[in-house]
Amino acid sequence: MTAMAHEPMPTQDDILLEGFLALETPMGFRAELIEGEIAVTPPPDGDHEDYLSLVFEQVMQMSATAMQFSGHKGLVLSHAAGQPADHVIPGATIAPRALRLFRGAPPWMPSDGVAMVVEVTSSKPHKDRVAKRHGYARAGIPLHLLVDRSKATLTLFSDPSRDDYVGNNTAPLGKPVPLPAPFSFDLETADFL
Repeated sequence: MTAMAHEPMPTQDDILLEGFLALETPMGFRAELIEGEIAVTPPPDGDHEDYLSLVFEQVMQMSATAMQFSGHKGLVLSHAAGQPADHVIPGATIAPRALRLFRGAPPWMPSDGVAMVVEVTSSKPHKDRVAKRHGYARAGIPLHLLVDRSKATLTLFSDPSRDDYVGNNTAPLGKPVPLPAPFSFDLETADFL
């Protein structure tokens, strides 16, 4: 009698990840896998894009280090205990230009080398405020900038440690927020009002 090798049975996490990666969302919609849940968001409104544009403009003009910027880059983040790896698409992903992280990267790339992610609250503000922040901290992304539209604030999270950031600096929209190295400038938010 010959023993036959059997492929291991897929786990629930494997099935969830496979289903997520096979999703076909309508044009402009974003599907993300965050802390074991699939979240689909509609295309962003104009105010969302305006905030990102204002951040982008200042980073490109004032950053001490030349940066690259992507508004649609899928990132694979370290997973929360007992869940598949998070797959997120930040409002903006910013990395030092010298690294050329985006060149040749797969649709879902690791977050190594990313200097800052930017989120603008959307139709699912809890995911933007909490779940995604935890994922970015777990991945060790040094800076996470959150524009919270309903609270009219901007928060810079820094110093990731395990599941969260140790540092945070919140300012009302209209007040500057200092961005540390490698950016090394004060992000002006007067135009956010």
